[in-house]
Amino acid sequence: MEKLRCCGNFLESSKPYFAMISLQFGYAGMNIVTKVSLNKGMSHYVLVVYRHAFATAVIAPFALIFERRGQPKITFPVFMQIFILALLGPVIDQNFYYAGLKYTSPTFSCAMSNMLPAMTFVMAVMCRIEKIDVKKVRSQAKILGTMVTVAGAMLMTLYKGPIVELFWSKNIHPRQSYVTDTTGTTDKDWIKGSILLIIATLAWASLLVLQTKALKTYKNHQLSLTSLVCFVGTLQAMAVTFVMEHNASVWQIGWDMNLLAAAYAGIVTSSISYYVQGLVIKIRGPVFATAFSPLMMIIVAIMGSFILAEKIFLGGVIGSILIVIGLYSVLWGKHKENKEKEVEEIPEPVKSIQANGNTILVIGDIEANEVELEKEEANNKLSEVAIPHQSQPRPKIIEV
Repeated sequence: MEKLRCCGNFLESSKPYFAMISLQFGYAGMNIVTKVSLNKGMSHYVLVVYRHAFATAVIAPFALIFERRGQPKITFPVFMQIFILALLGPVIDQNFYYAGLKYTSPTFSCAMSNMLPAMTFVMAVMCRIEKIDVKKVRSQAKILGTMVTVAGAMLMTLYKGPIVELFWSKNIHPRQSYVTDTTGTTDKDWIKGSILLIIATLAWASLLVLQTKALKTYKNHQLSLTSLVCFVGTLQAMAVTFVMEHNASVWQIGWDMNLLAAAYAGIVTSSISYYVQGLVIKIRGPVFATAFSPLMMIIVAIMGSFILAEKIFLGGVIGSILIVIGLYSVLWGKHKENKEKEVEEIPEPVKSIQANGNTILVIGDIEANEVELEKEEANNKLSEVAIPHQSQPRPKIIEV
């Protein structure tokens, strides 16, 4: 029985780890499938439209079933919040990310996305949501981590270096249509792709900062908020596509890699991942969920070398290491900050005192409560003296 109980406890405690590792494989697959689709000529504007249309179709029914009651009223300020969130996420972030992915490689794009915690910290400081106390170690760690992350991103952008040969990729010959020709990419395109990826990360960081206000309105209706953002984002992405793409043939999609890329990105990374990541954040917190993002970069590097024959450069390797070091420095500072907040929220010392056979719980100002307890004990003593006199039987009167 004890062995079964230990196994059950181990499996229960391991669920968040398995969930986050599975999510990283899902994200990695999205990057590979999307890169193949873009290499085959699919417009990234159309891909964004189809992706969020799939996401809306998947999330909206669950929102209607589980969050039908108590829906917040969509006033003009609430609508503007949803509109801006949709503009930052589905439109700006996704379009710039896919454009940057087209100019660079999946591994490079994943490495750049690890800048997100540092960018979010910078945006939160600029919006005065987060305060900096330079004297505290946690603030120093976040500032240093941000600087190291930016240095890693600049190194990856400005320096490619020689190709790093992976021993398992020497004898692999994938299909020519899947190959990512990173060696033929010019330095101009590489820098352009890097800038696009940085802008995408900034847009996503801005979304995370501004989302806090919207979540106060939709505190108990997060699925509804996600479905509304995806729906409005789909309409905005359609408008952008009509402006940028004048050829009607770009909208054509069949039973091919383009459909797989749109469906995979919409269902897996915009629907399932949202639900799973939300559960993990509730159990273990946001720092735990973010700490697994470098694993995606490693998975993409291995999968990309097999499927896309992707070439990895020395500058990308060194820059990725610096970004990961900066990422964990920022996360460590955030973890310490959360611990300090938990300590501050603990109430005053708690006492459990026996008085007249009853347990009295004392919370707050101990000195004031001690005075109250002394009064309570004095009243109890008086009652103990008075009660026996009342309960004594009357003497019998003997008639003579």
